[in-house]
Amino acid sequence: MDWTSDNEVNEEFEWDSDDEPTAAANPPTLPSEDILGPSNKACDAGPSRPALASHFMGMGFSEDMVLKAIKENGEGDSEAILETLLTYAAIEKSPGKLDHSPSDCSLASWGNNLDDDDDLCDVDDFEDEEFNMDLSAEDKKLLTLVEMGFSTKEASAAIHRCGPNSSILELADSIHAAEIAEKFESHLEESTYTKDEPGNYIYGCSRGKKRGLAEETSSKKRRFLTENESSMISIPKPMVGYGIPNQRMPKICRKLPESAIGPPYFYYENVALAPKGVWETISRFLYDIEPEFVDSKYFCAAARKRAYVHNLPIHDRFPLLPIPPKTIHEALPLTRKWWPSWDTRTQFNCLQTCIASAKLTERIRKELENYDDIPSLKTQQYVLNECRKWNLVWVGQHKVAPLEPDEIEMLLGFPRDHTRGGGISRTERYRSLGNSFQVDTVAYHLSVLKDMFPNGITLLSLFSGIGGAEVALHRLGIHLKTVVSVEISEVNRNLLKSWWVQTNQTGTLIELVDVQQLSSDKIEQFISTFGGFDLVVGGSPCNNLTGSNRHHRDGLEDLNSA
Repeated sequence: MDWTSDNEVNEEFEWDSDDEPTAAANPPTLPSEDILGPSNKACDAGPSRPALASHFMGMGFSEDMVLKAIKENGEGDSEAILETLLTYAAIEKSPGKLDHSPSDCSLASWGNNLDDDDDLCDVDDFEDEEFNMDLSAEDKKLLTLVEMGFSTKEASAAIHRCGPNSSILELADSIHAAEIAEKFESHLEESTYTKDEPGNYIYGCSRGKKRGLAEETSSKKRRFLTENESSMISIPKPMVGYGIPNQRMPKICRKLPESAIGPPYFYYENVALAPKGVWETISRFLYDIEPEFVDSKYFCAAARKRAYVHNLPIHDRFPLLPIPPKTIHEALPLTRKWWPSWDTRTQFNCLQTCIASAKLTERIRKELENYDDIPSLKTQQYVLNECRKWNLVWVGQHKVAPLEPDEIEMLLGFPRDHTRGGGISRTERYRSLGNSFQVDTVAYHLSVLKDMFPNGITLLSLFSGIGGAEVALHRLGIHLKTVVSVEISEVNRNLLKSWWVQTNQTGTLIELVDVQQLSSDKIEQFISTFGGFDLVVGGSPCNNLTGSNRHHRDGLEDLNSA
């Protein structure tokens, strides 16, 4: 699970990635002299101006930036205008250029501009700053189209249709043309529906008026979505599941199918903000049990939006003690001395599998040193965006740094030095921790098992990672009689074995390298030997489900997820 990201700007399942702007629905038209006039200055008058400006503004560029780009490139070269706009955007994201960007350029056009309540949960694998330099021309075009608001599937199809040498505008126009064609074909199919055919939708004109194709298609789409909303799993806000510690919740009555009532109990975890339909599919394979959506920011000082499908009881849960700190300054009190007043963060975003480069932290330091006191608003915005994105902390005057592995261990509820030593590199520590459970959250859900199994538990641990479930059960005081652990990473297996020895576990640890080795015969053999499993825990790879994986966010269809 080396891969994750979620931005809580919109907690809908029709969520593509990181709050991307939506591209305009129509290709641009060239401005006329009535618009630019002899001085090449754009004015408010003219019939063509709204279409051109709306097109580029729909890509996420500010109006001032669009008009400046039109002025610089003239009226006849839309491709040059777009290249200029992309250049402006790149300049604005560089701290050294913040005060030299186009005049009055809106802050909303650069950075994520996240509010304090927003986060980048599940962004476990941000691309480093040198990433784009290694991309091929085709990949750069794909990335540009995705940043413009098109889906990866649409962008890839357009490049395949038009060829890798096509311009960005040609590719965008191709996507728009494909959308129009799809809508037209859909209209033709729907127009053949009759009310005598079961399962078909009737979209008549309720007032007897003939409507245009665009209006009719839009109406049909709205009605279709409305009729199918009831079958979609929605993410609650706030994400507190069936309750969190020390907070009164209304009495919840959850009914499980008779075939799902345990034991054996099961507990499946993955990222909450998966592509549309993913959790419906997962639930269908797990007795149609709806997931419990929980953000770990209610358990610790870092956000981690996850969904858990399980058949555990939901009453009489209790938290691990001691209760972990809930804010950055409580967790890392030494950072308070250097924390600037304009950095309003109180919690971290989702802890990642990688960290910011030294080049980035040095660039931030140099930029802040240009100011004797409070930096400009643009500089503040840039620094805050990077601090949120990479979970940077203040360690000195003008100095930010990524979290250390032992600090992440503490935030995630693991014992100190859990991932330290034994040949594991610093990079591997970050990766293993970024893919782990948040122990306090998981332990709260599993706490109901303590009274049920006073003599210990037999556990099947799928995708064990660094043993988040095992650590949670141990901290709850539940004896691990037998653990069958399935984990493909040798580094993680070594970490789990080391913890097993250091905590003086008296049970039996059996390890399998690959989940595909867990055949039906193997499972029957384990059941015959141990008398069955009391609990099955698993959190399968999420690299094809997360928002940060723009290029391969293929959901459950991808090989890794399948």
